[in-house]
Amino acid sequence: MNIQQHLTTNSLTWKEIELDLFRALQNAFAELFTALLEDIDRQLAENRDKRRYHLKDKRRTTIQTLFGEVTFERNYYLDREQNRYTFLLDSFLAFDGSQSISPCLEETAVGLAVECSSYRKAARTLAQMVGYPVMSHEAIRQLVLEAEVPLHCPVDQRYGRVLLVEADGLFVSRQGKGKRAKEDKILTVHEGWKRNGSRIEFVNQRHYVHEGKREVWEGFEEFLMNEYAYDPCRDLLVINGDGAPWITACREYFKGRVCFQLDRFHVARELRQCLSGHPRWQAIRQKLAKQDEEGLLVELNSALGTLGDEAKEQQLAALIHRIESMPGCIRDYREWLKEQGVDTTGMYPMGRAESVMSQLAYRVKYRRSWTDKGLRAFFKAMIARMDGIRLFGRRFGEESSQPAEETASTASTKQTIVNKAKQRVRRLWPEITRNNVPYLQQSSGTPIYHALSELKGW
Repeated sequence: MNIQQHLTTNSLTWKEIELDLFRALQNAFAELFTALLEDIDRQLAENRDKRRYHLKDKRRTTIQTLFGEVTFERNYYLDREQNRYTFLLDSFLAFDGSQSISPCLEETAVGLAVECSSYRKAARTLAQMVGYPVMSHEAIRQLVLEAEVPLHCPVDQRYGRVLLVEADGLFVSRQGKGKRAKEDKILTVHEGWKRNGSRIEFVNQRHYVHEGKREVWEGFEEFLMNEYAYDPCRDLLVINGDGAPWITACREYFKGRVCFQLDRFHVARELRQCLSGHPRWQAIRQKLAKQDEEGLLVELNSALGTLGDEAKEQQLAALIHRIESMPGCIRDYREWLKEQGVDTTGMYPMGRAESVMSQLAYRVKYRRSWTDKGLRAFFKAMIARMDGIRLFGRRFGEESSQPAEETASTASTKQTIVNKAKQRVRRLWPEITRNNVPYLQQSSGTPIYHALSELKGW
């Protein structure tokens, strides 16, 4: 029999073999994980303070995981000191066992909620990953609402004294009778650029969504102090945005410590609306591309009065006034930094606000309306995802905040308990995989047998 015949045993297709193996490995995972959890629970029972923790009974529970359903038994105790019932295993693993969803599955669900076009799409995608419908779209929405995002996640290290900021607003429809769209003010901050292979990445990137009634820049400055250890006497800001009054107000708030740039994407779009097809259009585009503010104003003033459309004339006049009222807003920010004694090597043009807005708009705008609470929770989850910040909370498996006696173990013994359980479970691996993977029950001479038998260890 040739290799092709070996791989098509029982006339199975690639898809059928792949799905069959996936299910078999899910079963193997469930058995191994069950054995691991029950061994840890057994050790906790042996090492517990028996005068404090009275064993009442064993309780069976089923948890949905990324690898399918896991059913196991864990000991249920009466804590005589606290006069309450508890599962030592739950405390030990920093996991709320009353929930039927594992922390990794919950994190994945929240991630899909952020990345997919809707909660329903997230639920369908999760079902495809796990192999069956594991969470409803409403359950995923509740996870997003309940997810805790760290208030502060300071950068580990500053790389200079310049912070580069992209500012823009996003209008999102609100739910409720008579409610209209509201603008959410969003700012992206980073310290520059670095090369990662063929890609250019931002250094120490963070996002800020303004909340509360105080001024945007007041709240943002506090954010910078918390996240970047911002020093108003040392650090410099470069802020790029459109001409919205709340954005241009940064010039007055930060004074000489800020260089404001009028976002070239918005300027180009507005100029195109007024001047596309005009004889001076190409010359105007060149001046803008070179960030030649003086030359651009000369060209725009020359074009004023030649458009033949009153509305366009008014729009162009307003744009000229906006640029003239903010000297330096078209100029390359790197020239300003050089004047402050900053080395601008490796710095690129600004103008990323629109791409950030498009990511957010894709998920929150089109044909959707939100409650204020739901939108705020979603923004926090999405921004945590964008900034590489892990969500936390007992449902997401953070370290237990309970005293050591609550888990019947100390920090010094916890790793020992887990390692012992892993060692015992590791010995079960050959038997479990042999019994659960049909292809390993075939002749030992087949290619599939050899490939799968190499799956060893953890």
